[in-house]
Amino acid sequence: MKRKIISAVLISTMMLAAFPLFAQKANKLTRKEKKNGWELLFNGKNFDGWRQYNGTDMPANWEIEDGAMKVFLGEGKNQGQGAGGDIIFAEQKFDDFELSIDWKAGDMANSGIFYYVKEVPGKPVYYAAPEIQVLDNENATDNKVDSHLAGSLYDMIAADPSTVNPAGEWNTCVIKVNNGNATISMNGKEVVEYTHWTDEWDELVENSKFKNFEGFQEGIAKKGYIGLQDHGYTVWFRNVKIREL
Repeated sequence: MKRKIISAVLISTMMLAAFPLFAQKANKLTRKEKKNGWELLFNGKNFDGWRQYNGTDMPANWEIEDGAMKVFLGEGKNQGQGAGGDIIFAEQKFDDFELSIDWKAGDMANSGIFYYVKEVPGKPVYYAAPEIQVLDNENATDNKVDSHLAGSLYDMIAADPSTVNPAGEWNTCVIKVNNGNATISMNGKEVVEYTHWTDEWDELVENSKFKNFEGFQEGIAKKGYIGLQDHGYTVWFRNVKIREL
């Protein structure tokens, strides 16, 4: 009898480990997160707070699927061609913050997470905004340059590709910026660190494709919008949450 009781306890423990009773639901904040100042930027049901960059509505090539924001190939476009579907969370600009966002890449996918976005008429979302790369590292056409792989500060500092899950699996990216100091984490591991508005930053810009971008030459903003990129591929985003520091 004692052996049977022990076996039952072991089985119950294994089941609890495999199926936690209190697993956090997508697009929901825990009591602890709320206490620590986290806020959701996406409720899992609609695009409240979001709109097209330099626009007024959500682009046609975005939809809600299984509690995630999904961007897909725009009508009449080829893969790699955006359909004007870059979006921003337009209700608030952020300066010092910690942003956490889950993303999942479709096959060959390429996209990006922007912060400090300046909305300038006639200019693209990446005109003066740092970008953290979202990519299918295995199959994307833009996977030949280390600093173009997922989690990287795009075209400036390469992230460790071993921290990134493959296409079809969720990743969690955390971007933390405080007094100019930035750290990027992928799936719980810090992969990139840098400091804005320093000689180091100016050198990174000078050695990147952004050296001739007027917005980067003027200097990136110290407060701006959070943005997501339409690059003509399928990508999902969920659990978009932020806290001000």
